[in-house]
Amino acid sequence: MTTEERLEKLERELTATKRRNRWMLCGGAVLILCYFIGCSAGTTGTSELIRAKRFVLEDDNGEIRAMLSMNGTGPHFILADENGKIQAKLSGGKDGPSLSLLDKSDDLRALLTVGMDGPNLTFTDVLNKKSLLLETKADGPSLTANDANGAARILLGVHGTRPILVIEDANGNVTWSAQ
Repeated sequence: MTTEERLEKLERELTATKRRNRWMLCGGAVLILCYFIGCSAGTTGTSELIRAKRFVLEDDNGEIRAMLSMNGTGPHFILADENGKIQAKLSGGKDGPSLSLLDKSDDLRALLTVGMDGPNLTFTDVLNKKSLLLETKADGPSLTANDANGAARILLGVHGTRPILVIEDANGNVTWSAQ
């Protein structure tokens, strides 16, 4: 048997061993989980309960791909790409829930929050400036489009029962409006 043939055989055996170890690890985790579920369900017989402060999902390379955790402000759920970069965050807290969507550079691109007046949606550009805002306020909803400098240029909304459309120049001066 040549050295190359022996190396190929060793690589095949190593791959099979890794696969077998992964299955054994998963099987052990399932057995442990079943044990704990059985212990908690065995006392009442009506419900199953798992208590934890954090759940982590990892891919085959050990990278965290999802995590559900608790901290001082409330529950948090994150989703990450294959490199461990966070792509989405869902948080709950005293001010209400929020959903953040991030790009490959970890910059916030979209934010959905729910406050006292209702939901708000914000989009940001590549310079991290707010470019589009959809807000619900006590006196009515509004849509604001900002320029590249982050200055409001177009406002469309409802104030009470009156619709409003305002267009501003780069200096913030109203160039046209309708109410």
